[in-house]
Amino acid sequence: MTIKIRCILAVTFAVLLFLPVSIRAVQPLTLEESISIALKNSLVIHIAKEGARGAEARKREAMTGFLPRLSTSYSYTRLNEAPSFYFPGIPPLIPASNMVTGTINNYNWVIEARQPLFAGGGILANYQASKIAENAALVEETAKSQDVVQDVKITYYNILRMQRLRDTSRQAVGMLAAHRDVAQNFYQVGLIPKNDLLQTEVELANGRQALVRAQNAVELAKARLNTVLKRELLLPVEVVDVLGYKPLNQSFQDCLESAWQHRPELKISALKAEQAGKMVRVAQSEFFPSVNFVGQYARFGDTPSVSGTEYKDMESWQVMAVASWNFWEWGKTKFRVDAGRAMENQAIDQAKELNDQIALEIKNAYLLLQEAESQIAVSQKVIDQAEENFRISEARYKERVARSTEVLDAQTLLTRAKSEYANALADYNISYARLQRAMGVISR
Repeated sequence: MTIKIRCILAVTFAVLLFLPVSIRAVQPLTLEESISIALKNSLVIHIAKEGARGAEARKREAMTGFLPRLSTSYSYTRLNEAPSFYFPGIPPLIPASNMVTGTINNYNWVIEARQPLFAGGGILANYQASKIAENAALVEETAKSQDVVQDVKITYYNILRMQRLRDTSRQAVGMLAAHRDVAQNFYQVGLIPKNDLLQTEVELANGRQALVRAQNAVELAKARLNTVLKRELLLPVEVVDVLGYKPLNQSFQDCLESAWQHRPELKISALKAEQAGKMVRVAQSEFFPSVNFVGQYARFGDTPSVSGTEYKDMESWQVMAVASWNFWEWGKTKFRVDAGRAMENQAIDQAKELNDQIALEIKNAYLLLQEAESQIAVSQKVIDQAEENFRISEARYKERVARSTEVLDAQTLLTRAKSEYANALADYNISYARLQRAMGVISR
């Protein structure tokens, strides 16, 4: 290979390398790849993960309630005079005098260990409530992931819908242009009046305008996908066409049973009701006394080194069993228990209300799915009939036994039939995704 050829290849490679992304070929995104990107970049999922981390930390914090607590304190006290007392003496052997019993400067260092022995079940109930909250946070993360998957699927299918509508508009423009050419030839030889030609021109202009709107709709749908994937808004997007029809083999009752078993929101509501019950137990624990085992080690001195004085030993220690009980606080504990029970009842009622809402959500998605399914079957037949109608009308027009309006009407019917079929396919797939989300089984 000559030096000249090598230079040409190097320059060509550099040009291709630095071409704008919009000019280079864009690798189509599959639905699975789109979901993976969204799950990786989603801020909603990140927020849910942080919530789970916080719940785990609170559970660990509650766990420390079972363990001994160690504390230390260091203090300095200066008295206005050295401690003393008056000694009357023993006349005549010992005269009366003031006897010093301490020092002006006093330093104390204390280490204390406190182990709870009984707290009325409050420590255990608080730990159990924190553990339930952690489980709820993890289920919440699952729910947010399912929401993201649903958003990606809906956005992805909408792109495919808009692309098919754009292709239908492009085909319509092609048919209108071909019909306009035929009409123009007929007009030039005097076979049709100018009004017929103008009518085809107007319909062609309207078709081109509809194509522009369809192209803009495609770009907007792609921008929406970039937003869901947390990518740059204007990043080029190409997708793989997976818009198809897969019959649903589940009854409405089967969908309901799946939701009761898998829907994360139902699990979250049940966990919140259980957590509220544990918090009632935490409040009830204040009806009982608390018992702690306490051990102390202390050092004393008249210097910062706490090395003792001539009046007091340098160190001492003691162990205690301490029971404390707030037996009268004007109903404070009772009111706290009543508030906790009200919150528990509220959580239970919310769980029941959520059951009804989910059942209605599944019913709505199921009916929309059936509606789109029937529309698919109807649209397929309508397309076949519309294509045959257009073929016959166009042939009759070329034979001069039909007017231009018949061809235009037939073309409009065909375009509408193809558009309705594309919409029905997209609606079916979107409704299927929403039904899966309602059942709590949506996946890649």
